[in-house]
Amino acid sequence: MTWKDEYRLLERELTRSWSTLALEEHRNRDLPEQTAVSSAQAYDRMVEKTSAQMLEWFAEDEVLPMRDYMAEELVAHLGPYEQAQTRNFFTIVTHHDPRPLLSHFYHWFDLAEIQEYPHPSPVRRDPLLYNIFDTRNEGTATGVEEMFMHAGLYEDSPRSRELVWIMLAQRAARGLGSLDAHANTKTMAEAGTIHVDWTPRGWMSNEPELLAFEQHLYLRQPGYGTSYVTGKYMLERLLAMRSKQMADRGEEYPLRRFFLELRDAGSVPTSLVHWQLTGDDTAIEGIMEAAENMAIRPL
Repeated sequence: MTWKDEYRLLERELTRSWSTLALEEHRNRDLPEQTAVSSAQAYDRMVEKTSAQMLEWFAEDEVLPMRDYMAEELVAHLGPYEQAQTRNFFTIVTHHDPRPLLSHFYHWFDLAEIQEYPHPSPVRRDPLLYNIFDTRNEGTATGVEEMFMHAGLYEDSPRSRELVWIMLAQRAARGLGSLDAHANTKTMAEAGTIHVDWTPRGWMSNEPELLAFEQHLYLRQPGYGTSYVTGKYMLERLLAMRSKQMADRGEEYPLRRFFLELRDAGSVPTSLVHWQLTGDDTAIEGIMEAAENMAIRPL
């Protein structure tokens, strides 16, 4: 994608997240407000209950192929209870319902897979020179937040669907800010303002250290701040293409098979996984063309 392609995509996802959040809030208008837990004991009980529910749902609803590392990796990086005044954006979310962020922790499943079940191919077995935690892992982790929601994860808690849209809005807003900073059209402070102003409910205003950390991180690594959303799009495009292929063949394509194919392809760029699973090399051709255009030529 070009800079403009990424900007348009993130603008679209920001618009979609805000508009869909408004629709979710309307749908839930007669339900009680969702409140954050207010004690460590309540938080621990909620984490234990929701993580167990997720693992059971993954297996019984045939969402993911199961591995023995999942129970530990799902909660290992969540963090403990925090007082309300010290919570940042992500801990505000988790103290309402940890499942949106636990869904994002799919990328820890990816890492555990690399460590515990090395890929049979020596090319795909070791970490790549390219930081694959960009579009492949962070993008997939962001993508499954919404995919799991649509597949039925929050049937017991409709208000938690609102959290998924809030998290997507935050990722799109911070990505737009980083794109403007890279293009020198906005200063770091102005990029941070987009990040804060376009995160719903003012949830990026509570803890300025997270804002500074994220904006500096993404300024240093062009493509990283946007990879959560661009990678999500690439995952959705892969699912769409594979689903259509199987439908055209008259074959069923359960969700668990999709995630099995994704897992078994290894942690390599999604564009390569797309080519492998669908035979469509359009994205690869675009990458090669871009590489040729950027090649250093003698004066």
